[in-house]
Amino acid sequence: MGTKAREIVGVDVAKVVEMLNKAFADEWLAYYQYWLGAKVAAGPMKDAVITELVQHAGDELRHAEMITRRVIQLGGVPLVSPQEWFKYTNCGYDGPNDSFVRKILQQNIEGEQCAISVYNNIIQEVGMKDIVTYNMASQILQDEVEHEEDLQALLEDLGVILDK
Repeated sequence: MGTKAREIVGVDVAKVVEMLNKAFADEWLAYYQYWLGAKVAAGPMKDAVITELVQHAGDELRHAEMITRRVIQLGGVPLVSPQEWFKYTNCGYDGPNDSFVRKILQQNIEGEQCAISVYNNIIQEVGMKDIVTYNMASQILQDEVEHEEDLQALLEDLGVILDK
């Protein structure tokens, strides 16, 4: 991060880097959860569910890239091994052991709800004192809110089919 950029950041940078690294771990685990869920999904509406999961996986990977850039800008080091992801994750990893689309949707909705809380906490922590991190977290939060809505809509549609 440049000299002036360091000068204007009015937060505990080490704490922000730690929060971002935890979110980074969440994003990688979410990416893998979505990616694998798209491979094993089975049941009614599986094609629509798979399409949504693949799209969300791409978004989660993009989020991890955004966070990596910001951690480095702040003078930190992103988590360098997948083992660290499990140690630092906020949201964990819920593998698609049950491939039925309803279960996969429910798992991913829970993950998105956790992510919404994580990014809201980051926004609350940095406020307007670190506008770059604030803007990045706000953008990711918007994506996570949309993901939750998309998945809940699919779950509702699935319920109509299954509850007939």
